[in-house]
Amino acid sequence: MTQYIELYNEILPLLQKQSHPVLNAQREETMALFAQQGFPDKSVERYRYTDVAASFAPNYGLSLAPLTIKDVPYVYAIKDAPIDVSPYYNKVNRPNPSLPLREEVDSLTLLNTALAHDAVVIYVPKGEKAKQPIRIENTLNGEQDTMVVRRVLIIMEELAEATIFFVDHANGGSSYLTSQVIEVVAKDGAQLDMYEMEETTEKCHRYSNLYIQVGRNANIRHNGVTLSNGVTRNGIDVYLQGECSEVTLNGAVIADRKQHVDVNTLIDHQVPQCVSNELYKYVADDQAVGAFAGRILVREGAQQTISHETNNNMCASEEARIYTQPMLEIYADDVKCAHGSTVGVMDEAALFYMQQRGIPLEEARTLLKNAFISQVIDEMKWESFRDRLHILVDKRLSKEERCGSCKICK
Repeated sequence: MTQYIELYNEILPLLQKQSHPVLNAQREETMALFAQQGFPDKSVERYRYTDVAASFAPNYGLSLAPLTIKDVPYVYAIKDAPIDVSPYYNKVNRPNPSLPLREEVDSLTLLNTALAHDAVVIYVPKGEKAKQPIRIENTLNGEQDTMVVRRVLIIMEELAEATIFFVDHANGGSSYLTSQVIEVVAKDGAQLDMYEMEETTEKCHRYSNLYIQVGRNANIRHNGVTLSNGVTRNGIDVYLQGECSEVTLNGAVIADRKQHVDVNTLIDHQVPQCVSNELYKYVADDQAVGAFAGRILVREGAQQTISHETNNNMCASEEARIYTQPMLEIYADDVKCAHGSTVGVMDEAALFYMQQRGIPLEEARTLLKNAFISQVIDEMKWESFRDRLHILVDKRLSKEERCGSCKICK
């Protein structure tokens, strides 16, 4: 922790010089809170499956390259944003943004806020429908070990509609540490179909926190896919603050070798008549570790809530490990809520059946894994991405090279 406090003090003059006033206004308070809290250890419930301190221990260089955005509809650097972002920036990451910043705010979000030097703003005006998916590609490519701090703010005005796609790539043999915070404000009637895909390397450590504030009659779908990585911890917090809104969280994870993927979600039903659905599936092979913890919170007065949460997992080797923790916390009496999880192994009978019909063992194993994970992919609305993802998953499970010629994020 000390090295990051020293880094902050060292680069503060440069941060203040090249950053927008909205970002600078948040630094002092968030860094002071981070210094009090430090990195979360495994005694912190939401980080019990991931060793954060180990990821942040190396002395990474910090990338402070200026952000330039050209010819991308609805996408701006924060300095060019067409609206005042101060009512939104660093406000979505807590259940009641009208209250002051408090110590229980996630400490990695605090560190990100203190070090952020620029931000991507995606703004879709009232009633506007983005005709094409908005695509943000992040490629890590350098000769030195590097830390990258990303900040994204998505503002969907009333009745706005958009599909937004984020993809992470990494090249070369360097190690990378990514700190990412995405805040989403979906106002009344907004519809957002959001995709995140990671296809990096074993030397990448990715820590991402996504916060979504949902207004009345809004509909949000988030689809997260981890195809290849090193250590990944993805947090997703959704605050349903308008009646008759709906949120869907889908996730697919493929991990092998010594990869580690930890997904932690919170869906906070604060008002009546809202619907939430979660489906996460993991395939873990070799010595990979997967973790899923999902908490559904139904507050007092949030009557007629409907919520379903499912986490299904396949351990494809004896050394692979899966930890699963679905949770319901309900303070209303007129609700329909259910949750469940499974951890299983390869179906030996199915493998035997396929081998008896001439299918080699490894091909049979790949077919079972593919069939298992396909349910999540088939839930995705964006047809061209869904079709391409089926191909990428098949190549990944067959241990072919990474996407290479894929044009989905170009």
